[in-house]
Amino acid sequence: MAPHDLRRPFKRAAISDQQKRRELSLLRQEQNRRDAQQQARCLASSILSLQSPLPESEPEQSDIELETAPEIEKESGTLSKDLDVPRASKLRGPEVRKWFARQLMLPEWMIDVPDRLSQDWYVYARPAGKRCFVVSSNGTTVSRQRNGSILHHFPSALPAGAKTRDSSGSGQSYCILDCIFHELDQTYYVIDMVCWNGYSLYDCTSEFRFFWLNSKIEESAYTGVVPYVKDGLLFYNKHAHYQTGNTPLVLVWKDENCSQYVIDTDSKGEIPSQQQVVLELQDNGKLVTSDDPPVLFGYLDGDIIQKSGLHSGNLLRFAVSDGGLSFVDGKLDKADLNYLGKANRGRAFADSYSKVVFQFTVRHSPLKIDDLLASINSPDDQEKKPCDVEMVG
Repeated sequence: MAPHDLRRPFKRAAISDQQKRRELSLLRQEQNRRDAQQQARCLASSILSLQSPLPESEPEQSDIELETAPEIEKESGTLSKDLDVPRASKLRGPEVRKWFARQLMLPEWMIDVPDRLSQDWYVYARPAGKRCFVVSSNGTTVSRQRNGSILHHFPSALPAGAKTRDSSGSGQSYCILDCIFHELDQTYYVIDMVCWNGYSLYDCTSEFRFFWLNSKIEESAYTGVVPYVKDGLLFYNKHAHYQTGNTPLVLVWKDENCSQYVIDTDSKGEIPSQQQVVLELQDNGKLVTSDDPPVLFGYLDGDIIQKSGLHSGNLLRFAVSDGGLSFVDGKLDKADLNYLGKANRGRAFADSYSKVVFQFTVRHSPLKIDDLLASINSPDDQEKKPCDVEMVG
């Protein structure tokens, strides 16, 4: 048998519509261009002025930074992700967490290998740590976690990031960096750039924003030595703009060789015998994910709702029972779920569909590094070879 015949086939049965949603997302971003400069200015001002939320009741789990941020609703109406600065600065407690989480661009979990992986995607090792925005403005630098709380307040070498004798132009000069804070070496690693020296990059493609981040998956991102603890790989579509909320144009993938946390753990740091998922209870007992639009997983019995005093908007935890999940034409068909109770009250959102499916497949039929490499080396993905540029940490 020839050596290449030993490789796992990369064409797996479709278990999601991720590719279709990628195509729609690319089309939508061209149709819905916005005032990027105003968006960046609003975000920078809000990060500096928002009140910190109340402490969480329990520590964050390893996957909290990858949860999706759905449309948030208040009793008095919808809380927009594009909330203006005066209103945003008045938010308190949980409202801060919900609003702020919507400002980050959050990856979906990689369920299927994207088309044209070697041509249209960048990849790099994701540092383990706390996802945050770092903003420099008016002679100071502030970092905020995705729950809105201030992580650090410090002077930096970023434009307008420290008090200097020459303060001319400081009002217009500011930076917004999307980072991960790696606690072991007390270092911020930049994973994306939203604004630099007052110039917004919201409507710039990843290819423009990441020209220094392209790397070979075999030689750098997966097996290469980096100065931080890895927590999976991040894949960015070259044509993707920086868009708030969850997007299929950014993907996260993990296995045991590049992450300590491939399978979700419970509050004790142990892997449950059955996969657990968090879903949102809606009217008529619907159980849905945090996606926009949400994915329906089933219905909760009315007797349970009444006896447990549950109501629409509650986040509930379920175990995936022996029947598991089944798919038809790339969409969820059935889910065998067992109700466990309410989720930790510190949780802001339900799980995303891609996270649930990734966690299910990693327990039963994981997407492996060989699948990614086989896709890259396939004739269909080799029409044009990209130039290799070393990643700068």
